[in-house]
Amino acid sequence: MALQASICAPGYTSVTRSTLRRHVARSSSTMATVQCCCPPVLGLPRVLSILHALVQAQSSREVWWLQGVRNRSEHPFAAETQARLEALRNVRRRIAYSRPADTDRRGVDYTTRGRLSMELINELGVPRNVDAYLCGPVSFMDELRAGLAGYGLDPARIHTEIFGAAGSLTPGIESPSSRPPHQPPGPVGEGPEISFARSGIAARWAPRYGSLLEFAEACDVPTRWSCRTGVCHTCETAMLSGAIQYDPEPLEPPADGNVLICSSRPTEGVVIDL
Repeated sequence: MALQASICAPGYTSVTRSTLRRHVARSSSTMATVQCCCPPVLGLPRVLSILHALVQAQSSREVWWLQGVRNRSEHPFAAETQARLEALRNVRRRIAYSRPADTDRRGVDYTTRGRLSMELINELGVPRNVDAYLCGPVSFMDELRAGLAGYGLDPARIHTEIFGAAGSLTPGIESPSSRPPHQPPGPVGEGPEISFARSGIAARWAPRYGSLLEFAEACDVPTRWSCRTGVCHTCETAMLSGAIQYDPEPLEPPADGNVLICSSRPTEGVVIDL
């Protein structure tokens, strides 16, 4: 199991599908993300998308990178994150290995022996005026949420995202709606036809929807999602026909024949297996 945290100060307030790059440029707040990734890791953690965006923006923001894993063999995305951190100008990096192997090098592979904990966050003096993003199993997030609130963070600014074991998910279903699928509300769109094969709904696309996911939600078509940024792949769904474009581009493409509905828009008529 790997526990991971990164803290960027100041200036990251939200990581949503269409605003990731815009929020990187903000400087009115502090951002913290805390993640627990259980191998095998599926998709890419949200924090990695943040690092990509910070590098792309050539940010001079202070960045705190705290990560805890068992050892080098369970250190996810080690080379990629190190390369991104080295491209930033103002970074504080602490890597904690709880059970380092004999071949793991202190000062090279890791900096601290032990676990990532609230005690370490206290010792480092991590800022308290942060927007915190917790990602991992429910028990991990509950513990960190309580710890960060006790540390002085505003509970309203502590956000969670599951990236590990949780209740079972039926493919294509996030939670049943109380309403059966229906045509989207408002004026009929003039864009390409969007068909949801399992739900028996077909409707014209309208530009007021930011993504195929938002369009499905407007129709009460059952969906599943988590990050809404094209990062976690929870929303990955079979596309039976058609073509789409991504905004933002996913860091890791879906499998052939699939689409990430949370960050895609149609360029022609599509049939989605929902």
